[in-house]
Amino acid sequence: MSATALVNELYLSEVLDRTVINDQGHEVGRLWDMIMIPGEVFPEVSHLLVKDRKQLYSIPWQGITLFTPFVISASAPLGEIIKGKYTPSEADILVKRDILDKQIVDVDGAKVVRVNDLKLGNRKDLLCIFTVDIGFRGLLRRLGHERLWEQAARLLRKEIRHQEISWEYVQPLETNASRLTLTMARDQMADMHPADIASIISQLSHTHIQTVLTSLDTETAGEAIHELEPELRSRVMSQLDSEQASDILEEMAPDEAADVLGDLPEEKAKELLELMDEEEAEDIQELLEHEEDSAGGLMNSEYIAIGEALTVDEALAEIRRLAPETETVYYAYVIDREERLQGVVSLKELLLNEGNMPIAEIMTTNLKTVDVEATPEDILEIVAKYNLVAVPVLDEEEKMAGIVTVDDILELFLPFALRRRRYHH
Repeated sequence: MSATALVNELYLSEVLDRTVINDQGHEVGRLWDMIMIPGEVFPEVSHLLVKDRKQLYSIPWQGITLFTPFVISASAPLGEIIKGKYTPSEADILVKRDILDKQIVDVDGAKVVRVNDLKLGNRKDLLCIFTVDIGFRGLLRRLGHERLWEQAARLLRKEIRHQEISWEYVQPLETNASRLTLTMARDQMADMHPADIASIISQLSHTHIQTVLTSLDTETAGEAIHELEPELRSRVMSQLDSEQASDILEEMAPDEAADVLGDLPEEKAKELLELMDEEEAEDIQELLEHEEDSAGGLMNSEYIAIGEALTVDEALAEIRRLAPETETVYYAYVIDREERLQGVVSLKELLLNEGNMPIAEIMTTNLKTVDVEATPEDILEIVAKYNLVAVPVLDEEEKMAGIVTVDDILELFLPFALRRRRYHH
Protein backbone atom coordinates (compact mmCIF):
# COMPACT_ATOMS: atom_id res chain seq x y z
CA MET A 1 0.00 0.00 0.00
CA SER A 2 1.38 3.45 -0.86
CA ALA A 3 1.69 6.13 1.82
CA THR A 4 -0.44 8.52 -0.23
CA ALA A 5 -3.41 6.15 0.04
CA LEU A 6 -3.62 6.70 3.79
CA VAL A 7 -4.60 9.96 5.45
CA ASN A 8 -1.67 10.87 7.70
CA GLU A 9 -3.76 10.85 10.90
CA LEU A 10 -7.42 10.07 11.57
CA TYR A 11 -9.63 8.89 14.41
CA LEU A 12 -11.08 5.41 14.75
CA SER A 13 -14.59 6.91 15.09
CA GLU A 14 -14.18 8.49 11.62
CA VAL A 15 -13.67 5.15 9.87
CA LEU A 16 -15.68 2.58 11.87
CA ASP A 17 -18.78 1.53 9.94
CA ARG A 18 -17.51 3.23 6.75
CA THR A 19 -18.15 1.54 3.39
CA VAL A 20 -15.40 -0.75 2.10
CA ILE A 21 -15.20 -1.30 -1.68
CA ASN A 22 -12.95 -3.40 -3.91
CA ASP A 23 -10.88 -2.06 -6.82
CA GLN A 24 -13.82 -2.52 -9.22
CA GLY A 25 -15.96 -0.28 -7.02
CA HIS A 26 -18.18 -3.07 -5.72
CA GLU A 27 -19.27 -2.71 -2.11
CA VAL A 28 -17.79 -5.42 0.14
CA GLY A 29 -19.41 -4.31 3.41
CA ARG A 30 -18.68 -1.93 6.27
CA LEU A 31 -15.63 -1.65 8.51
CA TRP A 32 -16.53 -3.66 11.62
CA ASP A 33 -13.22 -3.78 13.51
CA MET A 34 -9.45 -4.11 13.10
CA ILE A 35 -7.01 -6.76 14.28
CA MET A 36 -4.00 -5.24 16.09
CA ILE A 37 -0.55 -6.73 16.61
CA PRO A 38 2.43 -5.43 18.64
CA GLY A 39 4.52 -3.21 16.37
CA GLU A 40 8.09 -1.99 16.22
CA VAL A 41 7.12 1.31 17.86
CA PHE A 42 3.30 1.46 18.06
CA PRO A 43 0.62 -1.26 17.78
CA GLU A 44 -0.08 -2.00 14.10
CA VAL A 45 -3.19 -3.03 12.17
CA SER A 46 -2.68 -6.45 10.57
CA HIS A 47 -6.21 -6.97 9.16
CA LEU A 48 -9.45 -5.09 8.66
CA LEU A 49 -12.65 -6.93 9.60
CA VAL A 50 -15.42 -6.09 7.15
CA LYS A 51 -19.04 -7.09 7.66
CA ASP A 52 -21.79 -7.49 5.11
CA ARG A 53 -25.33 -8.58 5.99
CA LYS A 54 -24.34 -12.23 6.53
CA GLN A 55 -20.60 -12.60 7.03
CA LEU A 56 -17.46 -11.10 8.58
CA TYR A 57 -14.43 -10.99 6.27
CA SER A 58 -10.76 -10.49 7.12
CA ILE A 59 -8.70 -8.35 4.70
CA PRO A 60 -4.90 -8.08 5.24
CA TRP A 61 -3.67 -4.50 5.65
CA GLN A 62 -1.29 -5.02 2.71
CA GLY A 63 -4.37 -5.46 0.50
CA ILE A 64 -5.80 -2.00 1.33
CA THR A 65 -5.20 0.66 -1.33
CA LEU A 66 -7.24 3.54 0.09
CA PHE A 67 -8.03 4.33 3.70
CA THR A 68 -9.82 7.61 4.46
CA PRO A 69 -12.80 8.75 6.57
CA PHE A 70 -14.85 8.74 3.35
CA VAL A 71 -13.97 5.49 1.62
CA ILE A 72 -11.89 2.38 2.20
CA SER A 73 -10.74 0.39 -0.80
CA ALA A 74 -9.25 -3.12 -1.10
CA SER A 75 -7.22 -4.28 -4.11
CA ALA A 76 -8.53 -7.88 -4.17
CA PRO A 77 -11.48 -8.94 -6.39
CA LEU A 78 -14.78 -9.49 -4.58
CA GLY A 79 -14.62 -13.28 -5.01
CA GLU A 80 -11.20 -13.42 -3.31
CA ILE A 81 -12.35 -11.22 -0.42
CA ILE A 82 -15.39 -13.43 0.19
CA LYS A 83 -13.05 -16.41 0.57
CA GLY A 84 -11.38 -14.63 3.49
CA LYS A 85 -14.18 -15.40 5.92
CA TYR A 86 -13.07 -14.40 9.43
CA THR A 87 -12.67 -17.19 11.96
CA PRO A 88 -12.54 -15.71 15.48
CA SER A 89 -9.48 -16.54 17.56
CA GLU A 90 -8.99 -15.88 21.28
CA ALA A 91 -5.47 -14.64 20.51
CA ASP A 92 -6.74 -11.82 18.26
CA ILE A 93 -6.66 -8.28 19.66
CA LEU A 94 -9.55 -6.26 18.21
CA VAL A 95 -9.35 -2.50 18.52
CA LYS A 96 -13.09 -1.80 18.93
CA ARG A 97 -13.84 -4.86 21.06
CA ASP A 98 -10.75 -4.85 23.31
CA ILE A 99 -9.69 -1.19 23.53
CA LEU A 100 -12.49 1.27 22.68
CA ASP A 101 -14.61 2.23 25.73
CA LYS A 102 -12.34 0.16 27.99
CA GLN A 103 -10.41 1.32 31.05
CA ILE A 104 -6.67 1.84 30.68
CA VAL A 105 -3.90 3.12 32.94
CA ASP A 106 -2.39 6.46 32.00
CA VAL A 107 1.08 5.68 33.37
CA ASP A 108 2.29 9.26 32.87
CA GLY A 109 -0.63 10.75 34.82
CA ALA A 110 -0.83 7.73 37.20
CA LYS A 111 -4.60 7.36 36.82
CA VAL A 112 -7.25 5.06 35.37
CA VAL A 113 -9.10 6.54 32.39
CA ARG A 114 -11.59 5.43 29.72
CA VAL A 115 -10.83 5.19 26.00
CA ASN A 116 -13.28 7.43 24.14
CA ASP A 117 -11.51 7.30 20.77
CA LEU A 118 -8.17 6.38 19.20
CA LYS A 119 -5.99 8.36 16.82
CA LEU A 120 -4.57 6.20 14.03
CA GLY A 121 -1.62 7.22 11.89
CA ASN A 122 0.67 6.24 9.06
CA ARG A 123 4.11 4.96 10.00
CA LYS A 124 6.19 3.33 7.25
CA ASP A 125 2.99 2.55 5.32
CA LEU A 126 1.54 0.77 8.34
CA LEU A 127 -1.59 1.88 10.19
CA CYS A 128 -0.70 2.33 13.87
CA ILE A 129 -2.38 3.52 17.08
CA PHE A 130 -0.69 6.82 17.97
CA THR A 131 -2.78 8.24 20.80
CA VAL A 132 -5.75 7.50 23.02
CA ASP A 133 -8.46 10.16 23.36
CA ILE A 134 -9.76 10.20 26.94
CA GLY A 135 -11.63 13.52 26.84
CA PHE A 136 -15.09 14.93 26.22
CA ARG A 137 -14.05 15.81 22.68
CA GLY A 138 -13.63 12.11 21.89
CA LEU A 139 -17.20 11.39 23.02
CA LEU A 140 -18.56 14.28 20.93
CA ARG A 141 -16.69 13.00 17.89
CA ARG A 142 -18.20 9.54 18.36
CA LEU A 143 -21.69 11.08 18.48
CA GLY A 144 -20.99 13.27 15.44
CA HIS A 145 -21.42 16.51 17.43
CA GLU A 146 -17.80 17.72 17.62
CA ARG A 147 -18.15 20.59 15.09
CA LEU A 148 -21.46 21.77 16.53
CA TRP A 149 -19.97 21.96 20.01
CA GLU A 150 -16.86 23.71 18.69
CA GLN A 151 -19.04 26.43 17.15
CA ALA A 152 -20.96 26.82 20.42
CA ALA A 153 -17.72 26.91 22.39
CA ARG A 154 -16.29 29.65 20.13
CA LEU A 155 -19.41 31.76 20.66
CA LEU A 156 -19.01 31.35 24.42
CA ARG A 157 -15.25 31.93 24.16
CA LYS A 158 -14.61 28.56 25.69
CA GLU A 159 -12.43 25.72 24.52
CA ILE A 160 -13.11 21.98 24.32
CA ARG A 161 -9.78 20.62 25.44
CA HIS A 162 -7.88 17.90 23.61
CA GLN A 163 -7.17 15.14 26.13
CA GLU A 164 -5.02 12.57 24.41
CA ILE A 165 -2.33 10.23 25.71
CA SER A 166 0.47 8.91 23.52
CA TRP A 167 0.28 5.11 23.31
CA GLU A 168 3.79 5.06 24.82
CA TYR A 169 2.16 5.90 28.17
CA VAL A 170 -0.77 3.47 27.96
CA GLN A 171 -1.14 0.24 29.95
CA PRO A 172 -4.23 -1.61 28.65
CA LEU A 173 -6.08 -3.62 31.29
CA GLU A 174 -7.88 -6.16 29.11
CA THR A 175 -5.82 -9.37 29.08
CA ASN A 176 -5.63 -9.49 25.27
CA ALA A 177 -4.89 -5.81 24.74
CA SER A 178 -2.19 -5.74 27.45
CA ARG A 179 0.05 -7.57 24.96
CA LEU A 180 0.21 -4.28 23.04
CA THR A 181 1.86 -2.44 25.95
CA LEU A 182 5.09 -0.75 24.93
CA THR A 183 8.33 -1.24 26.87
CA MET A 184 8.21 2.43 27.96
CA ALA A 185 4.77 1.95 29.54
CA ARG A 186 5.93 -1.21 31.36
CA ASP A 187 9.07 0.52 32.65
CA GLN A 188 7.13 3.60 33.75
CA MET A 189 4.57 1.47 35.53
CA ALA A 190 7.35 -0.22 37.51
CA ASP A 191 8.89 3.18 38.34
CA MET A 192 5.65 4.64 39.72
CA HIS A 193 5.46 5.36 43.42
CA PRO A 194 3.77 2.43 45.20
CA ALA A 195 1.08 4.83 46.51
CA ASP A 196 0.19 5.78 42.90
CA ILE A 197 -0.04 2.13 41.88
CA ALA A 198 -2.19 1.45 44.97
CA SER A 199 -4.45 4.33 43.94
CA ILE A 200 -4.83 2.77 40.49
CA ILE A 201 -5.49 -0.72 41.92
CA SER A 202 -8.21 0.65 44.21
CA GLN A 203 -10.18 1.79 41.13
CA LEU A 204 -10.09 -1.55 39.33
CA SER A 205 -12.02 -4.81 39.16
CA HIS A 206 -10.35 -8.04 40.36
CA THR A 207 -9.54 -9.15 36.78
CA HIS A 208 -7.82 -5.87 36.00
CA ILE A 209 -5.93 -5.88 39.31
CA GLN A 210 -4.41 -9.21 38.22
CA THR A 211 -3.32 -7.63 34.92
CA VAL A 212 -1.61 -4.73 36.70
CA LEU A 213 0.14 -6.92 39.29
CA THR A 214 1.33 -9.37 36.62
CA SER A 215 2.94 -6.48 34.72
CA LEU A 216 5.01 -5.52 37.80
CA ASP A 217 8.03 -7.20 39.36
CA THR A 218 7.25 -8.89 42.69
CA GLU A 219 9.02 -6.23 44.78
CA THR A 220 7.01 -3.36 43.25
CA ALA A 221 3.80 -5.41 43.48
CA GLY A 222 4.47 -6.02 47.20
CA GLU A 223 5.10 -2.33 47.92
CA ALA A 224 1.87 -1.38 46.11
CA ILE A 225 -0.19 -4.03 47.94
CA HIS A 226 1.12 -2.80 51.30
CA GLU A 227 -0.11 0.71 50.42
CA LEU A 228 -3.71 -0.51 49.96
CA GLU A 229 -6.36 -0.10 52.63
CA PRO A 230 -6.40 -3.27 54.83
CA GLU A 231 -9.75 -4.57 53.54
CA LEU A 232 -8.78 -4.32 49.86
CA ARG A 233 -5.26 -5.57 50.61
CA SER A 234 -6.75 -8.71 52.19
CA ARG A 235 -9.09 -9.27 49.25
CA VAL A 236 -6.30 -8.89 46.69
CA MET A 237 -3.97 -11.28 48.53
CA SER A 238 -6.73 -13.86 49.03
CA GLN A 239 -7.56 -13.83 45.32
CA LEU A 240 -3.97 -14.16 44.11
CA ASP A 241 -2.52 -17.54 43.25
CA SER A 242 -0.82 -18.78 46.47
CA GLU A 243 2.59 -19.17 44.82
CA GLN A 244 2.43 -15.62 43.43
CA ALA A 245 1.24 -14.27 46.80
CA SER A 246 4.09 -15.99 48.69
CA ASP A 247 6.66 -14.72 46.15
CA ILE A 248 5.36 -11.17 46.66
CA LEU A 249 5.52 -11.55 50.47
CA GLU A 250 9.13 -12.75 50.26
CA GLU A 251 10.11 -9.53 48.49
CA MET A 252 8.43 -7.32 51.13
CA ALA A 253 10.10 -6.00 54.27
CA PRO A 254 9.20 -8.35 57.17
CA ASP A 255 7.11 -5.73 58.98
CA GLU A 256 5.11 -5.00 55.81
CA ALA A 257 4.63 -8.72 55.12
CA ALA A 258 3.45 -9.16 58.71
CA ASP A 259 0.94 -6.30 58.21
CA VAL A 260 -0.46 -8.02 55.13
CA LEU A 261 -0.60 -11.51 56.68
CA GLY A 262 -2.12 -10.15 59.89
CA ASP A 263 -5.18 -9.02 57.90
CA LEU A 264 -5.71 -12.44 56.27
CA PRO A 265 -7.71 -15.36 57.66
CA GLU A 266 -5.44 -17.49 59.86
CA GLU A 267 -5.63 -20.52 57.54
CA LYS A 268 -4.63 -18.48 54.46
CA ALA A 269 -1.79 -16.75 56.34
CA LYS A 270 -0.46 -20.13 57.51
CA GLU A 271 -0.60 -21.52 53.95
CA LEU A 272 1.39 -18.58 52.58
CA LEU A 273 3.98 -18.74 55.38
CA GLU A 274 4.57 -22.44 54.63
CA LEU A 275 5.26 -21.61 50.97
CA MET A 276 7.84 -18.94 51.87
CA ASP A 277 11.57 -19.28 52.47
CA GLU A 278 11.96 -20.73 55.98
CA GLU A 279 14.19 -17.99 57.39
CA GLU A 280 11.99 -15.16 56.08
CA ALA A 281 8.85 -16.93 57.30
CA GLU A 282 10.35 -17.19 60.81
CA ASP A 283 11.09 -13.44 60.91
CA ILE A 284 7.51 -12.65 59.90
CA GLN A 285 6.02 -15.21 62.31
CA GLU A 286 7.96 -13.56 65.15
CA LEU A 287 6.51 -10.16 64.27
CA LEU A 288 2.98 -11.60 64.07
CA GLU A 289 3.25 -12.78 67.66
CA HIS A 290 3.43 -9.19 68.93
CA GLU A 291 0.40 -6.97 69.43
CA GLU A 292 -0.28 -5.01 66.23
CA ASP A 293 -0.27 -1.63 68.02
CA SER A 294 2.98 -2.21 69.95
CA ALA A 295 6.61 -1.56 69.01
CA GLY A 296 7.02 -5.32 68.46
CA GLY A 297 4.13 -5.33 65.97
CA LEU A 298 5.31 -2.18 64.20
CA MET A 299 9.02 -2.91 64.01
CA ASN A 300 11.06 -4.14 61.06
CA SER A 301 13.41 -6.97 62.03
CA GLU A 302 15.77 -6.13 59.14
CA TYR A 303 18.30 -3.40 59.96
CA ILE A 304 22.00 -2.66 59.44
CA ALA A 305 24.03 -4.22 62.27
CA ILE A 306 27.83 -3.89 62.55
CA GLY A 307 30.53 -4.73 65.11
CA GLU A 308 32.29 -2.02 67.12
CA ALA A 309 35.79 -3.26 66.15
CA LEU A 310 35.32 -1.98 62.57
CA THR A 311 36.83 1.17 61.03
CA VAL A 312 34.76 3.66 59.02
CA ASP A 313 35.86 2.11 55.69
CA GLU A 314 35.07 -1.40 56.91
CA ALA A 315 31.67 -0.26 58.18
CA LEU A 316 30.83 1.35 54.82
CA ALA A 317 31.82 -1.86 53.01
CA GLU A 318 29.55 -3.85 55.36
CA ILE A 319 26.66 -1.41 54.77
CA ARG A 320 27.09 -1.79 50.99
CA ARG A 321 26.87 -5.56 51.42
CA LEU A 322 23.75 -5.45 53.62
CA ALA A 323 21.89 -2.48 52.04
CA PRO A 324 20.24 -4.36 49.11
CA GLU A 325 18.33 -6.54 51.60
CA THR A 326 17.53 -3.75 54.07
CA GLU A 327 14.75 -1.19 53.80
CA THR A 328 16.26 1.52 56.07
CA VAL A 329 19.96 2.36 55.83
CA TYR A 330 20.16 5.77 57.52
CA TYR A 331 21.71 4.27 60.65
CA ALA A 332 24.10 1.40 61.37
CA TYR A 333 23.50 -0.15 64.79
CA VAL A 334 26.59 -1.33 66.65
CA ILE A 335 25.88 -4.57 68.50
CA ASP A 336 28.04 -7.04 70.46
CA ARG A 337 28.14 -10.83 70.13
CA GLU A 338 25.12 -11.20 72.43
CA GLU A 339 23.14 -8.87 70.10
CA ARG A 340 23.07 -6.15 72.74
CA LEU A 341 23.02 -2.61 71.43
CA GLN A 342 26.28 -0.70 72.04
CA GLY A 343 25.74 2.39 69.93
CA VAL A 344 24.59 3.85 66.64
CA VAL A 345 26.32 5.69 63.81
CA SER A 346 24.56 7.57 61.00
CA LEU A 347 25.47 7.24 57.35
CA LYS A 348 26.31 10.97 57.36
CA GLU A 349 28.84 10.50 60.18
CA LEU A 350 30.49 7.64 58.32
CA LEU A 351 30.83 9.74 55.16
CA LEU A 352 32.29 12.72 57.04
CA ASN A 353 34.99 10.80 58.97
CA GLU A 354 38.36 9.43 57.86
CA GLY A 355 38.34 5.84 56.61
CA ASN A 356 40.70 4.55 59.30
CA MET A 357 38.69 6.06 62.19
CA PRO A 358 37.42 3.34 64.61
CA ILE A 359 33.62 3.15 64.80
CA ALA A 360 33.81 3.02 68.60
CA GLU A 361 35.18 6.59 68.63
CA ILE A 362 32.38 8.17 66.60
CA MET A 363 29.30 6.15 67.55
CA THR A 364 26.58 7.62 69.77
CA THR A 365 26.19 5.60 72.96
CA ASN A 366 23.44 7.53 74.75
CA LEU A 367 20.67 5.81 72.76
CA LYS A 368 16.95 6.33 72.85
CA THR A 369 15.24 2.93 72.64
CA VAL A 370 11.84 1.37 73.29
CA ASP A 371 10.87 -2.14 74.39
CA VAL A 372 8.66 -4.46 72.34
CA GLU A 373 5.57 -3.56 74.39
CA ALA A 374 5.92 0.22 73.84
CA THR A 375 2.82 1.97 72.49
CA PRO A 376 2.75 4.04 69.27
CA GLU A 377 2.38 7.16 71.45
CA ASP A 378 5.63 6.30 73.28
CA ILE A 379 7.48 5.86 70.00
CA LEU A 380 6.06 9.03 68.46
CA GLU A 381 7.17 11.05 71.46
CA ILE A 382 10.78 9.87 71.06
CA VAL A 383 10.77 10.34 67.27
CA ALA A 384 9.45 13.92 67.62
CA LYS A 385 11.60 14.91 70.61
CA TYR A 386 14.92 13.64 69.26
CA ASN A 387 14.23 14.07 65.52
CA LEU A 388 14.93 10.41 64.71
CA VAL A 389 14.42 8.53 61.45
CA ALA A 390 14.17 5.19 63.31
CA VAL A 391 13.96 3.97 66.91
CA PRO A 392 15.67 0.73 68.08
CA VAL A 393 13.39 -1.86 69.74
CA LEU A 394 14.79 -4.07 72.53
CA ASP A 395 13.33 -7.41 73.61
CA GLU A 396 12.80 -8.71 77.16
CA GLU A 397 16.51 -9.59 77.43
CA GLU A 398 17.55 -6.09 76.31
CA LYS A 399 18.71 -7.50 72.96
CA MET A 400 18.16 -5.69 69.66
CA ALA A 401 14.89 -6.94 68.13
CA GLY A 402 14.32 -4.47 65.32
CA ILE A 403 13.60 -0.83 64.48
CA VAL A 404 10.45 1.24 64.08
CA THR A 405 10.85 3.80 61.30
CA VAL A 406 9.37 7.29 61.36
CA ASP A 407 7.16 6.64 58.29
CA ASP A 408 5.57 3.59 59.93
CA ILE A 409 4.77 5.45 63.13
CA LEU A 410 3.56 8.66 61.46
CA GLU A 411 1.20 6.68 59.24
CA LEU A 412 -0.72 5.65 62.35
CA PHE A 413 -1.22 9.25 63.39
CA LEU A 414 -2.08 10.76 60.00
CA PRO A 415 -5.74 11.77 59.91
CA PHE A 416 -7.77 8.97 58.31
CA ALA A 417 -9.17 11.35 55.68
CA LEU A 418 -5.65 12.34 54.63
CA ARG A 419 -4.63 8.69 54.22
CA ARG A 420 -7.73 8.07 52.11
CA ARG A 421 -7.29 11.11 49.86
CA ARG A 422 -4.84 9.46 47.51
CA TYR A 423 -7.51 6.90 46.49
CA HIS A 424 -9.89 9.61 45.32
CA HIS A 425 -7.62 11.78 43.18
